[in-house]
Amino acid sequence: MNRRIRLSERLTSIRCALSGIATLVRSQPNARLHVGTTAVVILVGFWCGLSAGEWCLIVLAVLAVWTAEALNTAIEFLADAATPEFHHLVRQSKDVAAGAVLLAALGAAAVGLIILGPHLIRTLNATQR
Repeated sequence: MNRRIRLSERLTSIRCALSGIATLVRSQPNARLHVGTTAVVILVGFWCGLSAGEWCLIVLAVLAVWTAEALNTAIEFLADAATPEFHHLVRQSKDVAAGAVLLAALGAAAVGLIILGPHLIRTLNATQR
């Protein structure tokens, strides 16, 4: 099927996606933690004067965490809708999805330390002189 997608359909898709992000942040305490962490990383990045390449790595790391958190939340919502009562496979799928968020967060923290660490040390040493 090769029909043209109208601008109004694109705008509706964007509105739905933004609604999903709002639901993620409103409903998930960890997403609100990611909001704060993202803000701190951005502020520190500007303070340290990151290069374009360093910003690219920081952005990718941050988006990996946000994407994992969004997919984890979607899996939890679907699993709860499919079977509200306890099922060991649902529990395992939720645990695996949560594990993916943890892996992404640990990876992002490592990227942050590798990139921001030397800048912070240099900047803090310069302000102490």
